[in-house]
Amino acid sequence: MKHQHVYSASLISSLCLYGLLLLAPHAWSAPAFLVDSDWLGEHINDDNLVVLEVRYHPHRYFTVGHIEGAIQVQRFKDLGDNSAAVLMRFPEQADFQQRLRAWGVNDDSTIVLYDDARTALASRLYFLLALYGFNLDQVKVLNGGTLDWTAFEELSQEAVTPTPGTVQLKPANPGLLVEWTQVYDDVVSRRDANTLLLDARPAEQYTGQVVNHAVRGGHIPGAINVVSLDGTDAQSQRWLGDTALKTLYQDIPKNKRIYVYCHDGFRMTLTYIQLKYLGYKDVRLYNGGWGHWGNALSLPVVEGSSAFDEAFSL
Repeated sequence: MKHQHVYSASLISSLCLYGLLLLAPHAWSAPAFLVDSDWLGEHINDDNLVVLEVRYHPHRYFTVGHIEGAIQVQRFKDLGDNSAAVLMRFPEQADFQQRLRAWGVNDDSTIVLYDDARTALASRLYFLLALYGFNLDQVKVLNGGTLDWTAFEELSQEAVTPTPGTVQLKPANPGLLVEWTQVYDDVVSRRDANTLLLDARPAEQYTGQVVNHAVRGGHIPGAINVVSLDGTDAQSQRWLGDTALKTLYQDIPKNKRIYVYCHDGFRMTLTYIQLKYLGYKDVRLYNGGWGHWGNALSLPVVEGSSAFDEAFSL
């Protein structure tokens, strides 16, 4: 029996060490806005809690199910300007405020956002709340989303009808947005040394090998490709740790003004919250992104893996 106890203790120690080694690459200081399913389970019945789900396929709110009490957010209809020529321009303050109120959000609400897409979809909601001045100390993102929750909890297929809220948003913060004219002026035309343009899309879209959300492939001249989803783990859908995130953006100076775009309006908002967590001060999102630039046939496009092609490298 004595040897059995020794063997068991040794086995436990080995397993603990193995677990620490697995966690080491993902070690970090845990952003205050990221929570896990344990935290949500403890707060799920809080009076002022509002849980918002943004699924890649919205119908799965009903067919697969959602966290009990969560309200469905339809990622395109609810998170863009539905009257704009470009689908995923950001909604106006009054429109977004009306949607939040319909979801039961008040000024003192704690809002938990989750998705099934490595926080890329939830990040757009987070950015919109930042854009319109909601207190971000009251906003949480479920790390790992539906995958994390369903590891130990069940989903509900019962639709939720919230009591309308009274949230009052502020005017949009102009320092968080950039229009195509500024991108064209600062990056393409003047090569402003204080401005850097990030393309958050997959590499094959950046090079033009894959054409998506526009009639043309490639990227805006001068753009550097940093794939925001590379800051998350594809299997667990959780964020990677500090070391991995810092490595991902190691070539991006913190003293620059950063413009970011993507093809569908979600990956760039993930870049936004990643950069803000890492301490970048001036991060602005191209309102319309590649959905605008790639379809504006008069605007220049570069194909390949370099920021500039022969015409723009002179």
